[in-house]
Amino acid sequence: MSATLRVRVIPRARRTEWAGRRGEAWVVRVQAPPVEGAANEALLRFLVKELGVRRGDLAIVSGEHARDKVVRVAGTAQQELEARVARLAQERAG
Repeated sequence: MSATLRVRVIPRARRTEWAGRRGEAWVVRVQAPPVEGAANEALLRFLVKELGVRRGDLAIVSGEHARDKVVRVAGTAQQELEARVARLAQERAG
C-alpha cells in the first residue's frame, strides 16, 4: 500500500515549512538551494519529520529536477495521507 503526494517546492526560503496549496499540489518552502539535490533532500527530511514516517518510506517518483514533484509514501492510504497533510498544513499555518 502506498500513496502519492504532489508537492511544489520553493527553495531558498527563510525556513522549511508548509505554505498552503497551489492547485493539486501542497506547497513546501525549504531553506536549501536547488543545487546538487539539496532541496530534494530537505523536502524528504521535512516530510519524514512531519508525517512521522521512515526515510525509506519516501521516494520522489517524478520531478526530481523540477519544482513540481510527486512523492510516494509507502505504508499509507491515499485518503489518510491527504487528510494528514491537510491537518498539518492548517495547524502550522496558525
